[in-house]
Amino acid sequence: MNINAKGVILKAFDQYTLKTCIDFTPWKGEENYISVFKGSKEHNFKTYDDAVSNTLGVPYDSSSVMPRSKTAFNIDSEPTIVTKIPQLMDVIGTASDLTKLNLLYNCTKSSSFVDSCDFEEENICRMIQCSGAAMWEQCSSVTGGPLTDFTNMGQCKGRSASLQSRWLYPKAGPQCVQFFLNNTGAVDDVLNIWVKEYDSANPSSKLNIFNSISGGVMGSWELHNVSLNVTQKARVVFEEVRESPSHGGFSLDDIYLSSTKCPAHLYIRNMIHLLATTPPGRKVYSPRFLAPSGYFFQVGVYLNGRSDRPRYFHLTSGPNDHSLKWPCPWQQATTALMDQQPDVRQQVNMHCMVTTDPNKMSSDGSEYYWDDPRKVGSKVTMSDGSPSYGTSTFISHSRLMSRSFTKGDYSFFLLSLEGGGSFCY
Repeated sequence: MNINAKGVILKAFDQYTLKTCIDFTPWKGEENYISVFKGSKEHNFKTYDDAVSNTLGVPYDSSSVMPRSKTAFNIDSEPTIVTKIPQLMDVIGTASDLTKLNLLYNCTKSSSFVDSCDFEEENICRMIQCSGAAMWEQCSSVTGGPLTDFTNMGQCKGRSASLQSRWLYPKAGPQCVQFFLNNTGAVDDVLNIWVKEYDSANPSSKLNIFNSISGGVMGSWELHNVSLNVTQKARVVFEEVRESPSHGGFSLDDIYLSSTKCPAHLYIRNMIHLLATTPPGRKVYSPRFLAPSGYFFQVGVYLNGRSDRPRYFHLTSGPNDHSLKWPCPWQQATTALMDQQPDVRQQVNMHCMVTTDPNKMSSDGSEYYWDDPRKVGSKVTMSDGSPSYGTSTFISHSRLMSRSFTKGDYSFFLLSLEGGGSFCY
């Protein structure tokens, strides 16, 4: 098993710890819902009776991860798995059997999930307001925008003041708070993200600020990820501060906190329009991102595909190049198309990964593939980029529309480059 495949498995484990408490097991029942035409590797199509596995009383899930995709191990481009309901052909093998997993292992909560709030209930997830004249309001739309919330594209309007989470008890290690934010106020209005920690030395709490957000694309829902470092019982505090008079304000929705690292992210507005108008073969580039290791990278996507690879990862030149190790050794790049379900435990993101092998050579053997971009790269949008490496298939348009990968014409790509071929799941 190569290092990229191992990294993919570890990333999958991260997803299962977020949504379950352990692993999964095969089960029987597919013949009533799909037909299997065995391809080149018949050992991948074994079935088991109830003595080995059972359904645990859960109805057949057409999106179960167990059947693989419709063309897995096929011959001459013909599908190996055909659904009895044609509309489900592009859905099979895309989810993660969460209900059965939690039943099988008696899971009552996930290993890394801490808290979430979509503001749909009147108790606003047991959040509390600080005393004062200004208050956050729970509402389905706001005069002047946003006209809808992000959960159901209708919701939560904040004017000014502080909104605090319930008491939280995250695990030690990296933590990430993710939320959607809409700014219809002034460009210099600020949303501060604080953490109030409680311990024996600070029984009344100790307040630390982790991020301040202002500006952005006015009147649009934007995704934010803020890295935290919480070691004690704590509350997360969202504080709006108005720097100048304005008639609008911040709207906040779909908050969740997990004991995981925060990814970088890129969002694409007008996705439906771009899919309809972007010519095949035209690449859309992300901005450059800085990895914790010091390397700069970016991703290019062919929205309407091309004949070979529709998604590319690039190392790019940057100010740290002189102090970095080249060829770049064993950094695993992850691109995840975000499933925008409001409950992160129900999300099924589409992941693709590629690992920088320092021994990989160019096709003519004249240079190292992942060497310093200033030596082996070519000019791209903002800087020199190393030879691009991508995946042959990322996601079909039909699958793109099958879940909440696109919502309100927005799509979000979560990106990371960490020390750890290409692989998708």
